[in-house]
Amino acid sequence: MQRPNDTDMIPAWEAGVLTPVGKLDTHRRGLRHKAVSVFVLCGDALLIQRRALGKYHTPGLWANTCCTHPHWDETPEACAHRRLRQELGIEGLRLTYRDQVEYRADVGGGLVEHELVDIFTARVEERIVCQPNPDEVMETGWITLEELRQRIAAAPECFTPWLRIYLDRHAGQIFA
Repeated sequence: MQRPNDTDMIPAWEAGVLTPVGKLDTHRRGLRHKAVSVFVLCGDALLIQRRALGKYHTPGLWANTCCTHPHWDETPEACAHRRLRQELGIEGLRLTYRDQVEYRADVGGGLVEHELVDIFTARVEERIVCQPNPDEVMETGWITLEELRQRIAAAPECFTPWLRIYLDRHAGQIFA
């Protein structure tokens, strides 16, 4: 069976079988699906993004550098490079695979993220100036992990559920 490489279809487990499922349908049904997250670091600072207001879930919330779903036959690393380019105009970073984690979170509007996530980091010598795609990202910024934790503690509603989960449960795997 040929699998679609359509951006509206993502690899999700349906009845225990990895199947291409519509992205919105996957989130409405809370199906476990493949994902990729990237964290770009410069010294003790992390590049974060604020999601565009047009996003169908968690619009306007702060998230890690980038995250997405791979196409059917796309490797996680190729996916990470693709989304860095598409969302932030960043190319040529050396990505390091950190780990695979799983989480489930309500993202509002009757939608659920249940992701099996391949995590990548990239260390840069100087803070990158991004060229965000306004359909994806409304703002970027650099923040230390300590300051990020403080801001999340003070106003968790301003941050995506997955970023809060990553910092709370997986920081050792990501930032070690």
